[in-house]
Amino acid sequence: MGKVVLILSDALRYDVAVANMGFLGHLVESRQASLYKIVGELPSLSRPMYETIHTGLPSSEHGIVSNSVVRLSDRPNIFRSTKEAGKTTAAAAYFWYSELYNRVPYNAIDDKEVDDTALNIQHGRFYTEDDYPDIELFNSAAHLIRKFSPDYLLLHPMGMDYYGETFGSDTKQYRSHATYQDLKLAPLIMEWRERGYVILVTGDHGINADGVHGGTTPEQREVPFFVIPAKGQGRGDTGEIISHLQIAPSILKLLDVPIPSTMKHGSLSLD
Repeated sequence: MGKVVLILSDALRYDVAVANMGFLGHLVESRQASLYKIVGELPSLSRPMYETIHTGLPSSEHGIVSNSVVRLSDRPNIFRSTKEAGKTTAAAAYFWYSELYNRVPYNAIDDKEVDDTALNIQHGRFYTEDDYPDIELFNSAAHLIRKFSPDYLLLHPMGMDYYGETFGSDTKQYRSHATYQDLKLAPLIMEWRERGYVILVTGDHGINADGVHGGTTPEQREVPFFVIPAKGQGRGDTGEIISHLQIAPSILKLLDVPIPSTMKHGSLSLD
């Protein structure tokens, strides 16, 4: 029976991650991890891709077709399925996740910190500002793991998206922040592996040199998918292209949770 951490770095581009995230690169090079490329679903926007990643459905099927669609998810998803299986869920994430899986509209006081087994995200630590420091969020996630040992935890930093939209992707600020995330996550990844977690690192979308995403170009669609097993070896750089639609069933498989019939794309062999 596995446990999973999904690190969803908002706007983390494939090429930038591979070139600038040295610890993750080391794990891949030494075959302690596997690297895949995802050609992301469309539109390459945040809220639709949050729902796509957690339901295994394209935007036209789950209905969250733009960032302006603000409502609870009405499809089977990782959080709901995990909770219904009697397991524990947690997230340190942007408040849109609270609106998708817990309550809507988001209340910045009542919903910022939740510990409620009746919710889909049972232990949540949410933020509302795009420039909220990633390190503070990383510490919140680490605290959730140490205190609650959740079966599934989502860690969703916004730093790459903030620097990409502010300065553009072809800048020192954007590239350097990928290195920053890598070095701050490295000791946490090692701790979480020791605690028996499979750690997945990916992005919801990329971003272009103008600081824009939402379109169809490779810069806006291509994101990495790192798989770091708790034990054993990875496959290194696989050179394989996979789909956002495979993430949800793959996570549920790792958690030994029944995969809903709505998740029609096959799970990956990650364990």
